[in-house]
Amino acid sequence: MAFNINTFVHAGGLIPGGFTGLALLVQEISLRYFNSPLPFSIILYIFNAVPALICFRAIGKKFALYSCCMILLCGILTDWMPAMFIEVIKLHDSLLAAVFGGLLNAVSISLCLRADATSGGTDFIAIFIAERFRRDAWNYILAGNCVILVVAACLFTLDKALYSIIFQFTTTIALTALYRGYQQHTLLIITGAPQEVYAFIRERTHHGATSFTGLGLYNMRERALLYSVVYADETPLLIREIHRIDPQAFINVIKTEHITGRFYRRPKD
Repeated sequence: MAFNINTFVHAGGLIPGGFTGLALLVQEISLRYFNSPLPFSIILYIFNAVPALICFRAIGKKFALYSCCMILLCGILTDWMPAMFIEVIKLHDSLLAAVFGGLLNAVSISLCLRADATSGGTDFIAIFIAERFRRDAWNYILAGNCVILVVAACLFTLDKALYSIIFQFTTTIALTALYRGYQQHTLLIITGAPQEVYAFIRERTHHGATSFTGLGLYNMRERALLYSVVYADETPLLIREIHRIDPQAFINVIKTEHITGRFYRRPKD
């Protein structure tokens, strides 16, 4: 993430959004209007202090500490990265910087999420919403970031703000594809071995299931329908193992937009 900030983001004059973008915006305002350079790291740490404290109390200590480690290192590396690394990428096309910078940003965020951490800022907020309300908040974060870009457009130039929207849109789309840990899938499983299938689901995911009995009209045989909601990243493994248990199983996977009631949440600590 630090490499991305010092290369693609700076080359395109972009505002990444979130607290990182807000820190860069404050840094640019201070330099341009007050001729006073401010360290990126200090601004980033100040903005993330309160969200980190909320996540420490509401989500998990281990999660918050890993995230703080990420924020700390990102700030230090952004300010102190050797020029030899920064000189690797010299772009004069803002569109290329926006697209490829957005992709690299999504990769860095997804790596954090896979390690049960986050890059801080609005990611803290998105994770908090996902954990408490079981909603995918990335699109709402994108809308909030546009407010930052409006401020940037008013203070600087409109074209850089528009390129920054492309950067953030690319990040959001790529992140949705790269990381699905906070999305849920509904599995509708028609099987002749409901107890074995449910036992595997329970053992590997700790999720429950509801069984319905029906009649398969094609061969006029009694079949069981298992209804279960699981995390999206658990789905591929479940499908493989269910077909191993019952090769004739019929599985329908549906993207779940919102759920209420009892649903097993993987612990953060």
